[in-house]
Amino acid sequence: MTGTVTYSPAYTLVPTYECFNRCSYCNFRTDPGQSAWMTLESAAKILRGLQKQDVCEILILSGEVHPRSPHRNAWFERIYQLCQLALELGFLPHTNAGPLSFAEMERLKTVNVSMGLMLEQLTPELLQTVHRHAPSKIPQLRLQQLEWAGKLQIPFTTGLLLGIGETETDWWDTLEAIATLQRRWGHIQEVILQPHSPGSQQSFAAPAFNPHQMPEVISKAREILPLDMTIQIPPNLVLDPQWLLACIEAGARDLGGISPKDEVNPDYPHLSAPKLIKILEPAGWQLVPRLPIYSQYDRWLTSQLQTSVRQWRRKS
Repeated sequence: MTGTVTYSPAYTLVPTYECFNRCSYCNFRTDPGQSAWMTLESAAKILRGLQKQDVCEILILSGEVHPRSPHRNAWFERIYQLCQLALELGFLPHTNAGPLSFAEMERLKTVNVSMGLMLEQLTPELLQTVHRHAPSKIPQLRLQQLEWAGKLQIPFTTGLLLGIGETETDWWDTLEAIATLQRRWGHIQEVILQPHSPGSQQSFAAPAFNPHQMPEVISKAREILPLDMTIQIPPNLVLDPQWLLACIEAGARDLGGISPKDEVNPDYPHLSAPKLIKILEPAGWQLVPRLPIYSQYDRWLTSQLQTSVRQWRRKS
C-alpha cells in the first residue's frame, strides 16, 4: 500500500437554507423567509433512521441569518439544539454556519467536537464581484473567526474556493494566512481545496476550475502549510478518477464528509465509499473512515464530549 486516505461517514442537517448573503456562485441559499426551518422533530426522525447506518459525523450546515436580525437568537438556538440532539442520539456534531460571535462560538464548543468556516479567498477584490452582495465574506471578518477558534481551542476546518475570480497569488496569500494562524494556535485540522463547479442555481457565469490544475495547487499548498494540517479535496468535484489519484499523489489525504447529498454542490452527487475504494485500492491507497475530530485534539473537549468520542474510537 502507498498509504491511507481518510473520509468521514457523515450526514448533513440544514437548519435553514435562507441566507442574507447573495454570493453569485451559490447553489445552496434561498432568500430570507422563503424556506421553512428544520424542526427538531423532523431532525430526530432523520437521526434515528441513521443510528443503524455507518454514520458518525452530523454536519450542521446552515444559511446565515443576519447578526442584527430579530430571528438571529432563534436561529442560533435551533443550531445549538440540533447539535444537542445529535449528541443525545449518539453522533458527533460539526457545525459550519458562517461567521459567529465569540459568545456563540464559545457556546457551540460545548456541543460540537469540531467546527468550520471557509476562508474562500482573502482578496478584497472579490467584494466588488462575486461577493458584492455578501457582507459576511469580508476577509478580515472570516480571519477573525479562525483566530477566535484558536483562542477557544476549537478543532477547526477551513479552506479555499478556487476559480471565483482570484489570482494564483491570492491562493498562496490565503494559504500563508492559514499557516500563520496554525503556527499561532495549532487548531486547524484540515484545509479544503474546493474547485468551483458550476451548478444549476447560480448566476456566476465562469467555467469550472480546471481540474488539471488541482495537483499543482495541492503540491504548493503542501509546501506552505504546516505538516500537522491535512489537505482535503471533495472527490465529487474532481470527476476524472485519474485526476483524483493525481491530487492524492500531490498531497491530499482526506476526502471530507461522504454523505447522501452534497448540499453545497447539489448537482454533483457524492461518490460512495465502495466506489472510492474501487478507484483508490488499485493505485495502492487504502480508504479509512475517521471521526470529525483528530485524536490530538480530544483533550480540548468537555468531559461529556470526550466520553462520546471515546465510544466512537473504541468502535473504530
